[in-house]
Amino acid sequence: MLPPLKNYCGCFLSLLVYQLTGAISPFFFTGYVKLDCQKKLEWNNRGFSTFHALLVTAASLYLLLESDLFCDGAQDELMINRTSAFSDTILGISTGYFLADLAMIFYYFPALGGTKYVLHHGLSMFAIVQSLLSGQAQIYIFMVLFTESTTPFVNLRWYLDVAGQKNSQLYVFNGVALFLGWLVARILLFLFFFHHMFNHFHQIKNVYPLGFYSLLTVPPILALLNMVWFWKITKGLIKTLRKARHSQ
Repeated sequence: MLPPLKNYCGCFLSLLVYQLTGAISPFFFTGYVKLDCQKKLEWNNRGFSTFHALLVTAASLYLLLESDLFCDGAQDELMINRTSAFSDTILGISTGYFLADLAMIFYYFPALGGTKYVLHHGLSMFAIVQSLLSGQAQIYIFMVLFTESTTPFVNLRWYLDVAGQKNSQLYVFNGVALFLGWLVARILLFLFFFHHMFNHFHQIKNVYPLGFYSLLTVPPILALLNMVWFWKITKGLIKTLRKARHSQ
């Protein structure tokens, strides 16, 4: 059964960080108090978005690279069926985050994101909940969650824009970091993701039917969304670099 306490913790943490972001932001950006209600709403929302991204990125790195939980041959149990208390906790918290963020997106639609964000969050939460319920395919969930490592760069870009720092060197450097991070975490990683699935398809066939077909359909959709956003990021970076060069 889905562990509800972990999901409630995810929702609670998201709301807590949302409030903390609003409380501490005036100390770092004096212009925060002059922002309109919609800008403050998105500012705070991106605060707990960044917190979630940092948490799941660190957890994914640990589980995929440091832990032997998903290593081939490390355990007798099939890699596709391995879980741990820590992995379940992270997935439960992440479910709570996506639930809280989706609720805000729907409530304030389209101020916090349009249809693409709803599709991305909905598919992500659908996959995570399935993995928690079944205890299967967690390795692939954490591969996808690692793509959240690009979120802090996306949010910083927005913060700098609102703060009137689009002409700063930090904005340019962040744009380059976002481009490279997206290329690695959301394009190349997905190529490895599909390669890994192909090499372990004999295990994937043991996943229950809904999970099996979700593995075959959800990642390609997310990959397509990532490619669309990557194209927009690339165009934005080219525009920023040209503007920075002309201003010199």
